[in-house]
Amino acid sequence: MHLMYFTEQPMKDYPAEAGLDIGFTSLLMSNKHFDPVAGSRLYNEFLENYVYAEEMGVDGIMLNEHHNAPFCMQAKANIFASLLAGMTKRVKIVLLGNPLPLNDNPVRLAEELAMIDMISKGRLVSGFVRGGGQEQLATNANPAFNRERFQEAHDLIVKTWTVPGPFRWEGKHFHQRVVNPWALPLQQPHPRIWIPGVISHETIVWAAQNGYPYIALNTSIEDTKKIWARYDAAAAEVGYTPGPENRGYLIRCHVAETEEKALESARQFLWMDGEFTGRLKPVWASPSGYFSPSSRQTFVEFVAGQSASPSRPRKTFEQQIADLQIVAGTPEQVVKSLRTIMRETRPGIMAFWGNEGRMSQPDARTSIRLLGQEVMPALRETAKELDLKSPFEADMPVSRAWANAQAARQAAE
Repeated sequence: MHLMYFTEQPMKDYPAEAGLDIGFTSLLMSNKHFDPVAGSRLYNEFLENYVYAEEMGVDGIMLNEHHNAPFCMQAKANIFASLLAGMTKRVKIVLLGNPLPLNDNPVRLAEELAMIDMISKGRLVSGFVRGGGQEQLATNANPAFNRERFQEAHDLIVKTWTVPGPFRWEGKHFHQRVVNPWALPLQQPHPRIWIPGVISHETIVWAAQNGYPYIALNTSIEDTKKIWARYDAAAAEVGYTPGPENRGYLIRCHVAETEEKALESARQFLWMDGEFTGRLKPVWASPSGYFSPSSRQTFVEFVAGQSASPSRPRKTFEQQIADLQIVAGTPEQVVKSLRTIMRETRPGIMAFWGNEGRMSQPDARTSIRLLGQEVMPALRETAKELDLKSPFEADMPVSRAWANAQAARQAAE
């Protein structure tokens, strides 16, 4: 099993009343509320925590990026990935991930990722995402072309990594007169690609068709099982049976010496949900054209935290604890809850979302230490019992598409 540490890197040192008064924090809340002095301190604390997580035994550091919002300070995941490539020795650097539709030069992105892979000596996992709905607005991207640009950028990056140049690329959205970078990944044929997501049916199917592991982002156990059913059905249509190596799960998790302290800190996970600061207008999360009609209403409800109908009301902190969408407690309590999740969802990849909102730095460090020293060793034993192999342990191909292309070339020869 592959066990990772993650945080959204929140910009928590800004006046909470600003978000509460305006009603939202993403996209249009003025950056006059950003404090660069606090930002500098926080960036360095996050870096220190990532290095500490490696020392405590995690297998990977999960990074992402968001824009125009205090809930995530990571404006470019590749910058922290580059730093960690040199600062760490063992952990996988897992980007979940680069928002492809927002990038106007996929070849340049392929070069950046190749450099990270070489500097880290082959420890990069290069995940790709479509980017949030509000980020299409923040970067002046047309939401209607989001999925098209994602697919074309993915194809161009993989070809850049695997087909010797020079060659020309003339697509619908990207045009490259010469593709011939002199920076290629250390890993062959290319770094592993993992795909994170929440609710988009099309993304689940696309990941399955390519054989990419899909990382469910803090979905309920019931919804996670539905994701795997959809993934498995799509995989069967292209001729393979997926297993734990194709499945990842991100869980909000906080560990402390006492249950009382853990629950007190874990309430900060609601900070991003908008309970403490209003976060996002639903119409920005799902601009016209960004989602298919079948996905749009469900996602708007998810982002809003509650539905216009009473069928999906906002869950309280206590309900999320009871439903195991937030896991918090002493090491013994956390191990018990996480074992239930592992048995029910059977992931080969598990990421611990360990720091959020206004959690203090000492509390974050304590949680990392207890995760590494007491929780993860127990989970690794459970993973062996349940045969929950990671993609690295299962030695699965980096993608079905690549394996099929290689087979076709060999047959032609």
